[in-house]
Amino acid sequence: MRHPEVVWAQSRDKVFLTVELPDAKNPKVKLEPQGRFVFSALAAGGSEHELDLELFGGVDVGASKISVGLRHIIVVLQKEDHKWWNRLLKPDGRTPPYIRVDWQKWAEDEEKDAPSYYSFDIEDMKDFANFGSDEESDGEGMLYLPALAKKA
Repeated sequence: MRHPEVVWAQSRDKVFLTVELPDAKNPKVKLEPQGRFVFSALAAGGSEHELDLELFGGVDVGASKISVGLRHIIVVLQKEDHKWWNRLLKPDGRTPPYIRVDWQKWAEDEEKDAPSYYSFDIEDMKDFANFGSDEESDGEGMLYLPALAKKA
């Protein structure tokens, strides 16, 4: 099993995850309120990439958003409690080498918001709450995303 590169940043109320996996095929995503994020997809060469992250805190699944692009998958997680996380993952110990901080997107104060950090409009992202309403699901919460139009 291979892990895609993940960069992350946070503000007081959101966590920004960017899964860097160009030309991902058949992406599957699961987000649980207690803060479990599961992702899998096939890379362009056919190798399978997976993530199973136990996040530092809980998230509001209904207010969280996702966007699948040509080069990466962008996830904006709404924190359950609007407070700073000490780290991305709940378990103590060394952060896995495939996860790193994206200092360019790190929000130091309440004035900053996601659209100023990313080249997309957060309102155009797909809601996790409606995720699966028109997509196929495996019955256990894993969602199978439809082929989305790639943005240049």
